Amino acid sequence: MTATTARLATVIARSIAPRRPPTVSAWADENRILSSKGSAEPGRWRTHRNPPLREPMDCLSARSPVRDMVLMFPIQFGKTEVLSNGLGYTMCENPGPIMVCLPSEIAMMKWVAQKLTPMIDECPAVKRTLTSVASRDAANTRTFKDFDGGQLYIEHAGTPGRLKMTSVRTLLVDELDEFATSLSSGDDPVAMLDGRTSAFPATFKRAYISTPGIRGISRTEQLWEKSDQRRYYVACQDCGHEQPLQWSGLHWTPDGSQCWYVCRHCGVLIEEHQKTAMIAGGKWVAENPAGTIRGYTINCLYYQLGLGPRWLDLVQMFRDAQNDPAKLKTFINDRLAEPWDDPAMRAVRHNLIADRAEPLPLRPVPAWVLALTVGIDTQDNRLAVHLLGWGRGMTCWPVDYIELLGDPSETAVWDALTDLLLRPVDRIDGATLRLDAGLIDIGGHRGEAVKAFVRRRIVRRLLAGFGATANNAQVLGKGKLVDINWRGQSDKRGVHIHQVGTVAIKHLLYSWLSADADKDPEHRRIRFSDQLSQEYFGGLVSETYNPAKNRFEKKRGGPRNEPLDTWVYAYAATHHPELRLHRWTKADWDRRESMLLARTSSPKSEATHEQTAQDDADSKAGIHGQRRRRPEAKRSSFATNY
Repeated sequence: MTATTARLATVIARSIAPRRPPTVSAWADENRILSSKGSAEPGRWRTHRNPPLREPMDCLSARSPVRDMVLMFPIQFGKTEVLSNGLGYTMCENPGPIMVCLPSEIAMMKWVAQKLTPMIDECPAVKRTLTSVASRDAANTRTFKDFDGGQLYIEHAGTPGRLKMTSVRTLLVDELDEFATSLSSGDDPVAMLDGRTSAFPATFKRAYISTPGIRGISRTEQLWEKSDQRRYYVACQDCGHEQPLQWSGLHWTPDGSQCWYVCRHCGVLIEEHQKTAMIAGGKWVAENPAGTIRGYTINCLYYQLGLGPRWLDLVQMFRDAQNDPAKLKTFINDRLAEPWDDPAMRAVRHNLIADRAEPLPLRPVPAWVLALTVGIDTQDNRLAVHLLGWGRGMTCWPVDYIELLGDPSETAVWDALTDLLLRPVDRIDGATLRLDAGLIDIGGHRGEAVKAFVRRRIVRRLLAGFGATANNAQVLGKGKLVDINWRGQSDKRGVHIHQVGTVAIKHLLYSWLSADADKDPEHRRIRFSDQLSQEYFGGLVSETYNPAKNRFEKKRGGPRNEPLDTWVYAYAATHHPELRLHRWTKADWDRRESMLLARTSSPKSEATHEQTAQDDADSKAGIHGQRRRRPEAKRSSFATNY
């Protein structure tokens, strides 16, 4: 077959092949015209002007396998345009019954006047699909449009009757969090809306689009928690590390006259003018791949230049809202697209936490504890040691908090630490636990002593780390070699220093403590023994978050914060690359539990052998992310017993 014949055959095949409908973004680029009545940039729609909208829009395409989608977006980011483009595409390319639902009659009428009518007037492709454009025709009313192959219903959630007796294939819901908690009939509006698509079990599409409301009762947040939780990752222009832009990563001068973003990996300063190229090369990343629906969230830092407030404007808004809870709630919801934490729900006081302590001994630990990590803080005259037990779902049991007195520049305190960490911890059922991982603070005046101890590798999986400067740093950063060999090259068997995302971990701890307030003991994320001291509880919540300075600060005249710092380090140790406790599946927890139970019936003389078997089994199961290092040739007696 000649080249000409081949090209001719290709042309004929394409001409007779069934037409594949385009994606929503491709249809919008070709057909959508923005009206000056509702757009800051009237004219032809350009998806590349706001790249993060492309993937959410394409989920509404006929070819997309996505059925349910939630968008937790800030205001003025284009979330309503996603709905409008999906509507226009469906009418033109994938016709069928479709419903657009808004929270109230007023909101519905505004949407018709500002979005729907201008789209019909400005987009010939949409207008051609309507069977009638006469204002007095029953096929063309404000809340109902008949078009070729389908019908458009425009409803609001103000009354139950508007959400009944209609079957649709496509459901588009705007401003979900503005919906009433329940209808006058007692029905749940979201459940009723979901039921409208039950006649199309294989082809339905549902999209819920909204800014979030109050944490715990926000419907958008509830859907987001069930989703695969996609965030828009962009690459740092200096180191190439991909990360989502977070408000905690934005820094500004005390007077708010200048601001910049800090890469959480390399700490380089990122100016706002760089974000255009970063966003253009970004991508959506699912942080919860096990989610049952598709979910997207983004914040105000992604506003394209000319399409929203500048970073400095946002900083000023944030600063102005500090003494006004109503303004701050509006900023958190509308600009950061995050649920608002009611201050009454966020109160974390040491006396309230101490009241949750259970009448149980610190040791032996409860039978649900399956793993151990340790966090160690270094002071000039002592070592603060916090041993944490972990169970399924990262449930935490503080096993002990101990301060070992002694100058870390001397060997005595390190010998005491070695003895403490290599000592097994008994469970109430007779099983024994050994330390899985630990992290020790290398900051302060005793950094060289810390490196010397870690370099000996007496305690397995012991990392050296320090609190990261960037507020948005990840929980445990990639280790950097600090030792060099005789050739002046990095010593691969030397000490690795890791950055710890202290701010993120403290936010996590405080959120757990807040959420535990009204829960029964067996359902709490952190459970305490009443044998812990009042100083411990005071130190655990000794810092408060100052939003004006975007950092945690120690309470004036309050207790020492070592219990908090060591809890942070012990949690970071769960992210050790050879452990990754936070990513254990049910099978991983089951495997660990079965091993521990098997050891209860084994002779004590076989403990070392069975501990090695446990490590090998964990590695084969994929629990450990890296190959274990070969032990050093010379070890202390503690290492031999271990």
